[in-house]
Amino acid sequence: MLCQLIQHLRIISFKLISNANIKGDPTLNQPLLALGAGEIRIEGKVVIGYFPSPYFFSTYSHIEARNQSALISIGHGTLINNGFCAIAEHSSITIGDAVLIGTNVEIIDSDFHGIKTIDRGLSKPEWAKPVSIANSVFIGSNVKILKGVSIGAGAVIANGSFVSTDVPPNSIFGGNPARFIKAVN
Repeated sequence: MLCQLIQHLRIISFKLISNANIKGDPTLNQPLLALGAGEIRIEGKVVIGYFPSPYFFSTYSHIEARNQSALISIGHGTLINNGFCAIAEHSSITIGDAVLIGTNVEIIDSDFHGIKTIDRGLSKPEWAKPVSIANSVFIGSNVKILKGVSIGAGAVIANGSFVSTDVPPNSIFGGNPARFIKAVN
């Protein structure tokens, strides 16, 4: 009972400091910090945070559509575990329906600054690329998904993977960088 009260107070405090307008109503079992001038869309039933699971009390989820051109969309039936981070700076992050996301997953659409020394204070829209995750994808814990990646329906991303290239439907990818392991049976 005390644990539920503490988590409820954490959820309320993060709602108070969030500045994004979320379209939709996710079920929050963990605090969500929603930020940015862009659009965050939650379609149907989406659950953020899971108990019992690691990092339930020690982390929060961070969803940020940083600029007006940014969009983050999360589909119906998606379950997001603890410590999730998605930042769309200039383009979009689209997560389909019935996606399972493990703990400490990070998805980004941008490098957030230039690579060259003279460009490191800049962030240009043309440097960002959309991320697309299709329906029924399973993303393990501690996965990083970079800009421009498309993950096909039914794919599995193994724990600790670093995904910088497209993943075909119904395939298992893993490693750093993530590579094809085998097809999903």
